[in-house]
Amino acid sequence: MTHPDDDVIENLLRTTFEGPVVDGGFADRVMRRLPPRRRRITWPTLAGVAAGAGACWLSLSSAPLLSAGWHDWMNGELSAQAVALLLAATCASLAACCWTLAEADDR
Repeated sequence: MTHPDDDVIENLLRTTFEGPVVDGGFADRVMRRLPPRRRRITWPTLAGVAAGAGACWLSLSSAPLLSAGWHDWMNGELSAQAVALLLAATCASLAACCWTLAEADDR
């Protein structure tokens, strides 16, 4: 989130200052001495997703609501269990989309 006065401050800075501050090449020297950015490792994320999916499957495999809802859904029947399953899947995917958009907005 941004502060409500950020636009006013940015406008003031853009109208007051005409260009970059002369620093005698200091910023360029600092940027050259910084270490390179490390590559992001993806296997912990994939392992966490697999472990979470496995834990969900193990905990919900014996739930009668889930099995009845899945059975009805695959047979094309809209029972209360199937609607509950569809609603849970929809809410989870919408929550993931909202979280992704919120995280992408900060970058």
